[in-house]
Amino acid sequence: MQVSDFNYELPEELIAQDPLERRSDSRLMVLNRKTHTIEHRHFRDILEYLNPGDCLVINDTKVIPARLLGVKQDTGAAVEVLLLRNHGNNVWEALVRPGKKLKPGAVVSFGDGLLTGTIEEVIEGGNRMVRFSYEGIWEELLDRLGEMPLPPYITHKLQDKNRYQTVYATHEGSAAAPTAGLHFTEELLQELQKKGIRIARLTLHVGLGTFRPVKVETIEEHHMHSEYYEFSEEAAELINRTRAEGGRVISVGTTSTRTLETVASRQFGEDAREFQPLKASSGWTDIFIYPGYTFKVVDGLITNFHLPESTLIMLVSAFYDREHVLKAYRTAVEERYRFFSFGDAMLLI
Repeated sequence: MQVSDFNYELPEELIAQDPLERRSDSRLMVLNRKTHTIEHRHFRDILEYLNPGDCLVINDTKVIPARLLGVKQDTGAAVEVLLLRNHGNNVWEALVRPGKKLKPGAVVSFGDGLLTGTIEEVIEGGNRMVRFSYEGIWEELLDRLGEMPLPPYITHKLQDKNRYQTVYATHEGSAAAPTAGLHFTEELLQELQKKGIRIARLTLHVGLGTFRPVKVETIEEHHMHSEYYEFSEEAAELINRTRAEGGRVISVGTTSTRTLETVASRQFGEDAREFQPLKASSGWTDIFIYPGYTFKVVDGLITNFHLPESTLIMLVSAFYDREHVLKAYRTAVEERYRFFSFGDAMLLI
């Protein structure tokens, strides 16, 4: 299957640059996979589509303010360091700009010397291993000096860091937000629980690979980036009980979906077609879901509108089918929906 099969035309003005004042005021396109109908609602109306006994699965990862702007200590040249992965002992894997100026031994100063980073090694792909030195508490320094690493298609400065976090963000470690969850408010989550809808939490730390374009012509050639996940006994029990009692598992976002399907594939085989009780697990996943994949856990999906030719639109197309998904995207353009991270949402049931 060709990557170009997942292309669509998107006017640039439909790329949302700022979050709405109220999260749940975003629009919601509802796709019914049985009747092939499209409804246009608002996100707060999602209550009408979820039933008592259903289980909503959310990703409670928390984005760290991973973008650090500093200067090269010996020349004063401006430098950007984007934290990707914590390797322990104050050493981080990072993406740096400009790369030519940051060779092993180079020292970068942030916040007038409150934080310094020494380039220790250049690794595969051009990323750097950076050892940081500071006094005080790392998390407090990062919150003070760091910026949210917004996607490249967002050019406006984010006024409130919390708007690039879900209201349930708990475990720090992501370089990007699980954006389907940005539409939920505390009040909406409480209303869902009052209706008898279970909420299961898992964690998948989203990497910057989610923004990297697919550079091959056929999707089977593409290799997914790897991301760390944790799936608890409590989440497993909620999902298993939901399935046993005939409820639906509704995944919030592609990250929750990839985690659930990774757990299931590893526990009862990639070719399994029937649900089996899940167990707690953790590890790294590079699962790539595209049309032809058999879903083992997920019955419904809440997601945003994704970039053309991205692995995310391929996952959504696997859950429904490519033709209907692309038709829905064309409809979204015609109806002036807002696209990407701060944009509107889609519910597939």
